[in-house]
Amino acid sequence: MIRILLAEDQAMVRGALSALLNLETDIEVIGTAPMARSPGGSCSGSRPMYW
Repeated sequence: MIRILLAEDQAMVRGALSALLNLETDIEVIGTAPMARSPGGSCSGSRPMYW
């Protein structure tokens, strides 16, 4: 399972990307965040992988 935290400043784009990614069976959107805020704070406890 691929877990994604989606960070995008445009709410409409963020929602559309999240909806499209959730259609995939092997991808899970664990959260979304606007770019103005640090996305790292949105995923505390979800153990994301940073590359």
